[in-house]
Amino acid sequence: MSQDSKVKTTASSPPVLTKARACFPDLQHGYLVAWLVMDYTSDLFYLLDIVVHFHTGFLEQGILVVDKGRISSRYVRTWSFFLDLVSLLPTDVAYVSLGPHTPTLRLNRFLRAPRLFEAFDRMETRTAYPNAFRIAKLMLYIFVVIHWNSCLYFALSRYLGFGRDIWVYPDPAQPGFERLRRQYLYSFYFSTLILTTVGDTPLPAREEEYLFMVGDFLLAVMGFATIMGSMSSVIYNMNTADAAFYPDHALVKKYMKLNHVNRRLERRVIDWYQHLQINKKMTNEVAILQHLPERLRAEVAMSVHLPTLRRVQIFQNCEASLLEELVLKLQPQTYSPGEYVCRKGDIGREMYIIREGQLAVVADDGVTQYAVLGAGLYFGEISIINIKGNMSGNRRTANIKSLGYSDLFCLSKEDLGEVLSEYPQAQAIMEEKGREILLKMNKLDVNAEAAEIALQEATEARLRGLDQQLDDLQTKFARLLAELESSALKIAYRIERLEWQTREWPMPEELAEADDEGEPGEGTSKDGEGRAGQEGPPGLE
Repeated sequence: MSQDSKVKTTASSPPVLTKARACFPDLQHGYLVAWLVMDYTSDLFYLLDIVVHFHTGFLEQGILVVDKGRISSRYVRTWSFFLDLVSLLPTDVAYVSLGPHTPTLRLNRFLRAPRLFEAFDRMETRTAYPNAFRIAKLMLYIFVVIHWNSCLYFALSRYLGFGRDIWVYPDPAQPGFERLRRQYLYSFYFSTLILTTVGDTPLPAREEEYLFMVGDFLLAVMGFATIMGSMSSVIYNMNTADAAFYPDHALVKKYMKLNHVNRRLERRVIDWYQHLQINKKMTNEVAILQHLPERLRAEVAMSVHLPTLRRVQIFQNCEASLLEELVLKLQPQTYSPGEYVCRKGDIGREMYIIREGQLAVVADDGVTQYAVLGAGLYFGEISIINIKGNMSGNRRTANIKSLGYSDLFCLSKEDLGEVLSEYPQAQAIMEEKGREILLKMNKLDVNAEAAEIALQEATEARLRGLDQQLDDLQTKFARLLAELESSALKIAYRIERLEWQTREWPMPEELAEADDEGEPGEGTSKDGEGRAGQEGPPGLE
């Protein structure tokens, strides 16, 4: 069982009611069998929750551990297991001596409250409306606090004596006050008055009553601060979410006001912002998804935009990985009624895919319509692909105007070129499809295309020749370098040999001593000189 599929059991008979059963005796006595059935059904669910925990995997270094031995060993060493175990202690056996009308014996079940908070946290992360869930959770906490406080009020009234003064619960002997429903509703109403600090409560007359009121007032102050903080957090989160999804128009409005923009243009800008917010249009998808891992971000973008991208003829039958990268480059744009997307003669730096709305191909007067483009169509794709022989170059050939509010996807030439640089085969396929489209439109100069192809082939031939010459030069240089290294090694070897040979030569002091010893005999001197003249440094003969 995975970590996220963990079963969260709170209780069939929530511990919240245990206090009510202890403080309102009629509630416990009147429905004893039902309470016992619900209590032990809850215990069964608690036991089932422990069993499930022994089979619930956990993450270790990012890997889900499913080994039951390791799961059990880890679970029994956690504080949660200790609380679960203590919450299931059979304190009910005291019913034998104290009787079955003592539900306070089951107060140890409150130790399972962390399970409820954990379940709330999981639900908050899974729900599509987290802010609404936070408000509902806050209201539940408020209701529980008022409920428990009403139980304490009724128990204190019973301890002090019903009807002893105007502050405590009236005497049940009075008509209508003996009913259980009336007792609970009166106590709940009184507790609500105190905790909401609206006043209109009877003045306390005893010390116990004063202490109860003081404690409730302090609790009300903390509760009010908690409620205000929680509501402020919810409102802030909602505003933050709106700011993340939709652009802030207040700054633009202030800018236009400071620069005295004419009323008509200002009205168009305000209508554009209003259209985005009312119809939930987003123009900053990249910023919204920026914190997701790249692969996961690509999968989300593909699930949303891939069907639209596949409608484009030049992108059909392309590799899936190419489409994944292109999807991440799509930029959503929204155009207002009467706004021009492009004009004839403009430099084409991007192509457009119509997601929703209608656009018209109009004449220069802006009134005459030649054609109407609807959802799923595209335009401007030829201007961002460098096709040889394109007679229009990268200039727009038509005026495109939005008839109403139109949602488009924009793909820039730089983004497309960056992606296609990694997919040369796909680039060739797309250029071929673009060439076919230009032929149908009679916008392709075949002669110019052939000339460009011939020029490109000649350039490529020259490049190949230069590459060959460069390879030859590199080979010659490597050969010269090898010869130089060989010569250097030979010279180094000869120098080393000479150094060893010169070490065997006699030093000048030794020669001088030899001359002094040879002076008494002339023959000896002559013979020595003769021999000395005949001998030389070893290895130099």
